[in-house]
Amino acid sequence: MDTKFNKPKSFSEILDHTFSLSKNRFKDFFMILLILMGPVYLIQAIIQLLSGVSFFRELGSGNVWYEQILSGFAESEMATSIGANLGTIFVGLLGLILFPVAEAAIIFALNHIRKNEEYTVGSVIKEAFSRFWPILGSSILYGIIVFGFIFVPIMIISFVGVIFGFLHPAIGIIIAILLFLGFSVGIGYLLTRWSFYFGSVVIDRDAPGFTRSWRLTNKRTWILMGLYILFFFIISSISFTVEMTFSVLLGNSVLLSMIVNLATLFTTMILSVGYGVMYFDLKIRNDADDIKDMIAEFKEPI
Repeated sequence: MDTKFNKPKSFSEILDHTFSLSKNRFKDFFMILLILMGPVYLIQAIIQLLSGVSFFRELGSGNVWYEQILSGFAESEMATSIGANLGTIFVGLLGLILFPVAEAAIIFALNHIRKNEEYTVGSVIKEAFSRFWPILGSSILYGIIVFGFIFVPIMIISFVGVIFGFLHPAIGIIIAILLFLGFSVGIGYLLTRWSFYFGSVVIDRDAPGFTRSWRLTNKRTWILMGLYILFFFIISSISFTVEMTFSVLLGNSVLLSMIVNLATLFTTMILSVGYGVMYFDLKIRNDADDIKDMIAEFKEPI
């Protein structure tokens, strides 16, 4: 068993373990994502080429470089055909289906690592597909919950803001900001409590897993929210830096999309590993897996 998995971890220890695993097992984790998402991104590149986007460099008109980049993006959007749009939608839906499978495969790999078991990239992908329908159904249900938690508060904030805005515009803005902050904290809290449904579906075979997730996150919600926020800033910074840097050189080209997609695979790997580390930390705290494993090892014949 990986000794770092064998004890409850603090905020900083979870981060350290996440980046340590991402570094030491980079080849395995990245290959999982590349096998599952690589064909999707290849289809996306082919659709872009067929729609007339340049492979290497796509810049529009303008006197300075930033004007050329912006006009290049605008011209590409205007030239996109209906077929290309439908193809993009298809690729997006395919990605939404396969990304959870890739994340599940990484979680299975982490489970083998923590138990000191041998595995291959192919074996964990196969394990992930064995849970495909529970993963898909639970993810759709969670997506519906997220949509409702976003749509309903927006309607409430807009309505209340307009009503108070009739009294005075400043009052309407202040009330809207306060409601937004309140809803953000409340929604973030609830979604964090339910977010570990995925690990429950994959490892514990408990679908849809919301009740178990709620129990696992008890007394750890604010720390988990902090980790999610930190991961979000790290991933956003990497993605923004890569896209802005290569946009200057390549414009809105197919090559830029491929580079951005590779960066997305990298950041997705970090987030998936971080999620897995957080989930197994919750299991250690709530299920006493460390004690169970030590008993199992003690019972094994020497």
